[in-house]
Amino acid sequence: MTLLVAIDLPGGPAFVDALQRAWDSGEAVLPLDQRLPAPARQQVLDALAPGAVVDGSGRRALAHGRPIEDGDALVVATSGTTGQPKGVVLTHAAVAASARATSARLGIDPDRHRWLACLPLSHVGGLSVVSRALLTGTPLEVHPGFDAAAVAAAAGPSVLVSLVATALRRVEAGRFHTVVLGGSAPPPGHELPGNVVTTYGMTETGSGVVYDGVPLDGVEIAIGDGDEVRLRGPMLLRAYRDGTVPLDDDGWFATGDAGAIGSDGRLVVHGRLSDLIISGGENIWPAAVEAVLRRHPGIAEVVVAGRPDPEWGERVVAWVVPADPAAAPTLDELRAEVKEHLAPWAAPRRLVLLASLPKTSLGKVRRQDLAPPGAGPESLPSTT
Repeated sequence: MTLLVAIDLPGGPAFVDALQRAWDSGEAVLPLDQRLPAPARQQVLDALAPGAVVDGSGRRALAHGRPIEDGDALVVATSGTTGQPKGVVLTHAAVAASARATSARLGIDPDRHRWLACLPLSHVGGLSVVSRALLTGTPLEVHPGFDAAAVAAAAGPSVLVSLVATALRRVEAGRFHTVVLGGSAPPPGHELPGNVVTTYGMTETGSGVVYDGVPLDGVEIAIGDGDEVRLRGPMLLRAYRDGTVPLDDDGWFATGDAGAIGSDGRLVVHGRLSDLIISGGENIWPAAVEAVLRRHPGIAEVVVAGRPDPEWGERVVAWVVPADPAAAPTLDELRAEVKEHLAPWAAPRRLVLLASLPKTSLGKVRRQDLAPPGAGPESLPSTT
């Protein structure tokens, strides 16, 4: 019986050693997020059922652990979801395929380069840095979390680092050899440095599988019904921990994202299909509206989503963090800005001003936690 071992340790040499020992013993690993409160951490353990846990006190057996299949390497809890956590099961073959493909695309030479892991190891974006380094024999430095000063001290012309947009804004990207950017949209308002590589992927794909719009070697992209992005490749998950397999008979994974292949052959992702706003029969992608609104000098952060409207089906709502709360932008200003660049029906009909946006640890907005439009100080009637 192959055992699943939970690792409840901060990022650092002890975590890496525990991971390697488990793999050497033929076991699979579930990294636990140490930032979770005790009830949430127990919920993960109950849902994903490891048979043992390794923490600062050593290793101990857990009751009611469920076995995994031979060849399984990792079980990664999905982030940013509600309800019971889902565990994505990645095999050793999938993890190795990801390590080979990403290292080849980035041109990594273990004799010249080294990885810095500073993202949460409970998420695939941080964990894949560790597994990639181990499997390719590339030197590795692992931090217990993101600390801008510590990351700056570890930077260098031979160092590659994986970051999310919120972290990228706090470091000098040019001090690294390469910054692999994932997790959420790139920082608005300026061009990314030339050494920043944007990635598209998810837990189910074992980290990013599309770099700067181009799939990694061995990865295939198809655009399915409703413009849904579909992916196929050797680094995809085997199954979820509950045994369900989200791949079709031909091995394709439906991402739930809408996208298209641009004229240059690169993948363009519009956003989650579930985020599409249909107002008066017109399709509106929140990302396009957000990109326009970020140009407004009075906006520090913004997120756009649809909310029910009795006349139009859905209305466009903008949640805004003002750059200066004493001089917040008005709804009229935002509507004029959007109408200058996009179709008039894409202009927001409601504005909600916030001190901050609710986010996950990777900087993704928790849309389900956004304040209701009625809480905002401004609104407009539902007219185009």
